[in-house]
Amino acid sequence: MGSGNAIRGSRVGAGPMGEAERGEAAPRVRVSFWCANMHETRPSFASDAAVPEYWDCPRCGLPAGQDESAPPAPPRNEPYKTHLAYVKERRSDTDGAAILAEALERLRSSNRTPW
Repeated sequence: MGSGNAIRGSRVGAGPMGEAERGEAAPRVRVSFWCANMHETRPSFASDAAVPEYWDCPRCGLPAGQDESAPPAPPRNEPYKTHLAYVKERRSDTDGAAILAEALERLRSSNRTPW
């Protein structure tokens, strides 16, 4: 004999079924986007929604556009720069040598104090 509290034919958390209870689905339009690797993505949008100019390709992550013959170019990634690389962009080798000589002179003059 089964329990009298069991709900048969349904699962816990099940909601109403059918469009009458959920409402009508919005009309949709599918738009094709192509990335630089020629992957086609076809997301769907509500027919009254604004379609974006670019869409991220789910396969490779590159930006995709609606023009198949001219997809957007992949973004240019800058390589990681060290602190020294940034310093070398701002200073020439002669400036660096002059600053180093000045710093060494200050160190040498501060160490000349007699004990």
